[in-house]
Amino acid sequence: MHGAPTDREGFAQRGQDYYETFLRAKLEPAHRGEFLYLDVETGEYELDADEVVAMERATANHPDSVFYILRVGYPASVYIGASPEVSPA
Repeated sequence: MHGAPTDREGFAQRGQDYYETFLRAKLEPAHRGEFLYLDVETGEYELDADEVVAMERATANHPDSVFYILRVGYPASVYIGASPEVSPA
C-alpha cells in the first residue's frame, strides 16, 4: 500500500494484527517504550527510542510507504496530559 490508505480503521487493524502476530514476542520487553514504524505491506520496520529518529529512518528507507506507528509495550504511542505511569501529585 503506497500512498494514503482509504480505509484508516482497516489499515490500523492490519498494522496491529501484524504486530501481534509477528513482532510482539520478538520486541517486548527488550524494546519497551521504543517507537516502531511498520510498513504493513512489506513487514519492514524501523525501531528507535527517539520517535523522530525512527520516523526519519523509516521515511528515508521507504519514501513511498504509509506507516503503522506504535510504541512498543504501550496502548498508544503518545499521551496528552499525564501518562498512565505517572501518579497525580
